Amino acid sequence: MSELVMSLLGYVIDPELLERYGARMLEGLGITIKLVALSYFLGLLLGWMLALGRMSGNKAVQLPCRAYIYFFRGSPLLAQLFLLYYGLGSLRGFWQDVGLWWFFRDAWYCSVLAFTLNTAAYQAEIFRGSLLAIPKGQYEACRALGLSRFTTMVRVVLPQSMLVALGPLGNELILMIKASAIASLVTVYDVMGVARLAFSRSFDFEVYLWAAVLYLIIVEIIRRALKRIEARLSRHVVP
Repeated sequence: MSELVMSLLGYVIDPELLERYGARMLEGLGITIKLVALSYFLGLLLGWMLALGRMSGNKAVQLPCRAYIYFFRGSPLLAQLFLLYYGLGSLRGFWQDVGLWWFFRDAWYCSVLAFTLNTAAYQAEIFRGSLLAIPKGQYEACRALGLSRFTTMVRVVLPQSMLVALGPLGNELILMIKASAIASLVTVYDVMGVARLAFSRSFDFEVYLWAAVLYLIIVEIIRRALKRIEARLSRHVVP
């Protein structure tokens, strides 16, 4: 049995290719994780502000938030990335004048910005939906107890809404991990970027199989972690 397994591995793992690009693939994995983690948590903060603005009764606040969410959810992430890196990046003179050329000339920073702006729009709708899922009776009970709006939101509404939002937020994180592969198109050497580089030099499709397996491993780890977290947080909820 072990001989059969080793024989099969021999067909999909070239030792020479692994020696040449294995370490770089792991470096790319680190870049992918860092890119997704940073963008996701920055998007989480921005998404909360957008959700609250989207639910505001003030039209001057609500309309820009609605327009932002509409644009970033309705247009492709790839187009947004290209607009930031190639579009805004072409305004070199302007960015040099304002001292931001160091940011827009770097594919890494542009990728983080694009992913942050994109996921913030999706997370904003997730947060808005989770807040709307809280029964109005909860707010009325808090008012009857004399709780302030801030205390009501922080102590009563947010803990319940986050439990509702946890599943969709986990799905958004998984989608971001898979979508992060497009960062390789602007020369970010993440997992897919290293795979493209290795294939351009070796013409061996095996490197793409490695990339697929790495993405699968990350997604499975996150899926299991989210399942445990959800079970832990919802242990008091009656099914």
